[in-house]
Amino acid sequence: MIEIAINKELLGSHGAMTLHVELEIENQSFVALSGQSGSGKTTLLRILAGLETAQGAISVDGEVWLSPKKTLAPQQRGIGFVFQDYALFPNMSVLDNLLFVRNDQSLARHLLSLTQMEELASRRPNSLSGGQKQRVSLCRAMMNRPKLLLMDEPLSALDPEMRTRLQHEILMLHREFETTTIMVSHDPSEIYRLSNRVIVLKQGAVVNDGDAKSVLLKTQGSQKFSFEGELLDVVKVDVIYIAIVSIGQQIVEVVLDESEAKELQVGSTVSISTKAFAPIIQSVKK
Repeated sequence: MIEIAINKELLGSHGAMTLHVELEIENQSFVALSGQSGSGKTTLLRILAGLETAQGAISVDGEVWLSPKKTLAPQQRGIGFVFQDYALFPNMSVLDNLLFVRNDQSLARHLLSLTQMEELASRRPNSLSGGQKQRVSLCRAMMNRPKLLLMDEPLSALDPEMRTRLQHEILMLHREFETTTIMVSHDPSEIYRLSNRVIVLKQGAVVNDGDAKSVLLKTQGSQKFSFEGELLDVVKVDVIYIAIVSIGQQIVEVVLDESEAKELQVGSTVSISTKAFAPIIQSVKK
């Protein structure tokens, strides 16, 4: 069990705020941290890792990591950390990057085999693709068989197909090593696929906590579909108005009347929902 009760003053996306988090996290769970940029997600990860200080207490399976009298050093916490920027040693081979953490050839080869990287063991990071680099970073984080794996948007720079492949490998390693995993992500499909618990932060506070479906599902009442996106433009065409909205990786157009158009502001977040809708779902050929 991970028990967290911390406070930290910091600057968020809307100025000064207090990061205040009180949580209990079960062992071997996969937790997704979500919320707007600047809400405190990465800071919380860094506090758990011991890379930043905070007031309060953190204990893991009864071991005190943080208290008013004690702060356990990062290297004593038994964690793995996967960063956005890979943080690999460029002058070392793939295998040596893993062995730098722990001199265990058998474990290193096993991890590379699980992630289909064994044939690239002698390569240097600068010769690898982004997806391959992130695989190495993930393997290196597992070299100490961490009881807590922390990941800060590890797949955000990858294309959708590679993200899906690495999501599968992350989940496979999480289960095989029976680690507790906490991952920052803004991708609803990633959160749904990987996590069994979603914690949403806003201005340093926990505003939602539950399973992925209950947290992410946006429909209300009799609505059949509801999506949030950014309003890019409102264009008048003859007597109607068309709102152009960015939702995920797609842009959609929505017909408005004049009164609706006047209430919208370009650049704001909008919700698109529908009730009378008969959806058709079919595979997309690639």
